[in-house]
Amino acid sequence: MSYLASAALQGAVYQALREDEALGELVGDAIYDAMPVSAPSGVYVALGPEDVSDAGDMTAPAARHDFVISVLSGADEGGGGFAGVKAAAAAVTAALEAAALELERGHVAGLWFLRGRARRADGGAGRRVDMTFRAAVDLARKHH
Repeated sequence: MSYLASAALQGAVYQALREDEALGELVGDAIYDAMPVSAPSGVYVALGPEDVSDAGDMTAPAARHDFVISVLSGADEGGGGFAGVKAAAAAVTAALEAAALELERGHVAGLWFLRGRARRADGGAGRRVDMTFRAAVDLARKHH
């Protein structure tokens, strides 16, 4: 029963990022749930992999969702170093901390930043920050 809220959580995270003004100022509408065929130019945000595990007990069903959000820059932006991707990564974190995620199924009981990793990408020309977040989802009730 632990995968029931996965699509709802992904949609809520995507919507929260799309609606955040500070993040929008940094990346425009370059926030992707599914990557376009060719990588966009500039700094952009992509929702990534997710690991879900059962967190329920005898009293209520629940799930733990560990998901990755990546902030990337292509070779065209790599000359600026990590500043652009790190600023956008901070905006992603702030957006999720401020968001009241509404799920079609279940209720987000907690959302935490777990870890981040910055590194060079595209043969050293681009930059990338991968952040892992954890959401605890109570499947027994819907948020009101």
